[in-house]
Amino acid sequence: MITWATAFLDSTAADWDRTLAFWQAATASTLSPFRGPDHAFVTLVPAEGEGFLRAQRVRSGPGGVHLDLHVPDVRAAADAAVRLGAREVAASDHVVLASPGGLPFCCVDAYPARRPAPVTWPRPGGGTHASLLDQLAIDVPAEHWAVERAFWAAFTGWPEQPTAPGASLVPLRRPGGLPLRLLLQRLDEPAGPVRAHLDLACTDRAAETDRHVALGARVADVRARWTALADPAGRRYCLTDRDPGTGALT
Repeated sequence: MITWATAFLDSTAADWDRTLAFWQAATASTLSPFRGPDHAFVTLVPAEGEGFLRAQRVRSGPGGVHLDLHVPDVRAAADAAVRLGAREVAASDHVVLASPGGLPFCCVDAYPARRPAPVTWPRPGGGTHASLLDQLAIDVPAEHWAVERAFWAAFTGWPEQPTAPGASLVPLRRPGGLPLRLLLQRLDEPAGPVRAHLDLACTDRAAETDRHVALGARVADVRARWTALADPAGRRYCLTDRDPGTGALT
């Protein structure tokens, strides 16, 4: 049983300060005390509710995003993930794993938590709009699509929402109170590693895009239902036309 979910911003030392500054401003959060070896871990704390966005300074690699799933029995959950096709990478008080297609994730201890509410922002011309970081999208090249869909639905116990046959976007139904939805997205790429990006739901995508660009983001692509951006460190994420309270498409 998954009781909470946390998204991690994995950042190199070169990108650490600008990653923290941008995502603090984008989510209206503050930083917890730094912790861990070399003070390499920090939580972005919302104004109310429990933090579910954290950052980790990594020693090597390109950075990106990974997922922590909070469970009552870390060892049992990790063993279940391995039986379903995951690979165990390391274990201590938590277990680091990789999905069948290679997406890093961790099983960590559960704790009581309360989901934050959407944040309300002023529009320059008057009025307000709202947004909330609320989804981790798992980006899956075609060769991994079937096995990743089966793995994440089975491991989380979250059923897939009904979609049209051949759909490339398949959301999982999270339990009430959890902060992050999971969305499986089939990429046009035939092969390659599975990775992840963050999505924000917003009531006015144009206004939210302008706000993020003013904070240093760059627009990469505009689609009918979402806008893809890159943060100042080059990390891709999306703004979507979903209700920040429910996560559903408006």
